[in-house]
Amino acid sequence: QVQLVESGGGLVQAGDSLRLSCAASGFTFSNYAMGWFRQAPGKEREFAASISRSGGNTAYADSVKGRFTISRDNSENAVYLEMNNLKPEDTGVYYCAKSRGTIQSTMAFLYDYWGQGTQVTVSS
Repeated sequence: QVQLVESGGGLVQAGDSLRLSCAASGFTFSNYAMGWFRQAPGKEREFAASISRSGGNTAYADSVKGRFTISRDNSENAVYLEMNNLKPEDTGVYYCAKSRGTIQSTMAFLYDYWGQGTQVTVSS
């Protein structure tokens, strides 16, 4: 069965960096686009970044563009989110997600499997 396991979250200060990892199993990883979503306390889950199956195309939410970088290593069945210049508003639970197909999407319903999430807390 499909399994996505996030890691790398933690407590940091504004301006610091973190690198999140997502280990995938149970499907042919290279056949699917992948995404990262996040959910701040008291808010709806929102799109952060996505990447095509080959890694050649990426997309970002305006709120993270220029600070976050999504990447993948198909030989390792892993997707990453490098987060730089973190801000308090970046605080939340970050989720790795598997697309239903090859199309990158900002819409959560087009992703069919989700990891358990990893907590990112950015202090002032």
